[in-house]
Amino acid sequence: MQVQPYLFFDGRCDEALEFYKKTIGADVKMVMRWKDSPDKNMCTPGNADKVMHAQFQVGETTIMTSDGRNTGHPKFDGFALSIAAKDEAEADKMFAALGDGGQVTMPLGKTFFSPRFGMLADKFGVHWMILVPQH
Repeated sequence: MQVQPYLFFDGRCDEALEFYKKTIGADVKMVMRWKDSPDKNMCTPGNADKVMHAQFQVGETTIMTSDGRNTGHPKFDGFALSIAAKDEAEADKMFAALGDGGQVTMPLGKTFFSPRFGMLADKFGVHWMILVPQH
């Protein structure tokens, strides 16, 4: 059994997929657009080219995404995605890349449980925690 996150980008899914490919090495496995649905009633002029469903891989984790209702205002509250970096240099790189256009909520630094830990919300509002596991 696996629990997989499903993120609704409310009309910004293509932009998010490109951002995550660049920042954390996301490997986009599939993208299905509303115009590709066999039920043509689901497709409107406003959503035809928007993402109905997509999947990308980060490390061993599959994340699913959609444009959802396409209102342009994604909202991600009450959770964070956590990435364990292999070392401090990788943590620094990912934190800086994800933070571009976003908001740092806890600067990346040494803690009692990690040589490098920090929290931020990226430019879409997705909350991230980056850490280097303590050995």
